[in-house]
Amino acid sequence: MGADAAQTSSWVAALCLSMAATSGFLSVRYRIPVVTAWSTPGAALIAASSGISVNAAVGSFLLAGGLIVLAAFVKPFGRLIERIPTAIAAAMLSGVLIRFVMAVFESAQGAPGLVLPLVAVFLLVRLVNPALAVLAVLFVGLAIAFGAGLARPLPSDLALSSLTFIAPAWEPAALIGLGLPLFLVTMASQNLPGFAVLRASGYTPPSRPILAVTGLASVVTAFFGAHTSNLAAISAAICTGPDTHPDPAKRWLVGPFYALSYLIFAAFSAALIGVIAALPPELIKTVAGLALMGAFAGALGSALSDEAKRFPAVLAFAVTASGLTLFGIGSAFWGLVAGLAALGLDALASSIRLR
Repeated sequence: MGADAAQTSSWVAALCLSMAATSGFLSVRYRIPVVTAWSTPGAALIAASSGISVNAAVGSFLLAGGLIVLAAFVKPFGRLIERIPTAIAAAMLSGVLIRFVMAVFESAQGAPGLVLPLVAVFLLVRLVNPALAVLAVLFVGLAIAFGAGLARPLPSDLALSSLTFIAPAWEPAALIGLGLPLFLVTMASQNLPGFAVLRASGYTPPSRPILAVTGLASVVTAFFGAHTSNLAAISAAICTGPDTHPDPAKRWLVGPFYALSYLIFAAFSAALIGVIAALPPELIKTVAGLALMGAFAGALGSALSDEAKRFPAVLAFAVTASGLTLFGIGSAFWGLVAGLAALGLDALASSIRLR
């Protein structure tokens, strides 16, 4: 979009501040682990766009955020989310998570000396304390990466981040070509899977308040270069499972800690991005995949537990895991559509047979 260094740093800092504010408030207010993130497919959509200035992009971000707020006040949408069967929601989540779990062992082919010891550490520590297994993998991985010279030099600049106001420009081509698709992919590929994660973990998320808060946060932070804020899916799968806390009623406490982490990220956003970029990609994939292993097992078990819904769930899982993208909308949405369609056809066939 042609953003300069200050505007780019502002974009990252504003997103982190939004994650801190929305996750902390929603988790404390509703006593469930509501974890938010930025729109990953939205970022891909932005990266694929061309010929749009940073000011026109901000105008598009404002449109997308405003539409999310509007969706919060359309009651049929909230009711639609709440009626998604748990088996289908869990199958869609499984399809998203399996790619991260498989990436661990795909990475082992390229860097066995880094990945295989970390898998061994994970399995051994997990026998003693599952909650510490991923942290052990992270610290041992950092030691191996820096000790073996696999990591690049760390950035020396640790200056605090700052926010830069960016005036919006209202260009019809950008609003239609970026703003509207950004809203659609955020809702289809982030918010729906995010609600599915919470439902698969046994929670009943307040869909309309969550959409209203994240949409409002998107509007406010758009002026500082940030694109949409929304429910997390991958991060939420880590934060809502039994490894977070054995008691589901206490897992909401992850929200304040998650918020504190993002406040730190916001303060040192540019430097922290440099640190992450210095790490070997295989280390990042291994930590993420092992962290999601328990969530994947739980979601898959939930998806297949109901024999009457097993085939629609398997179909939803397969479509989601395939990575299918149509019309700029990711496979999570199409997996949900396929599962619900199969479930509807099964119900229709049963009704006809009864007649």
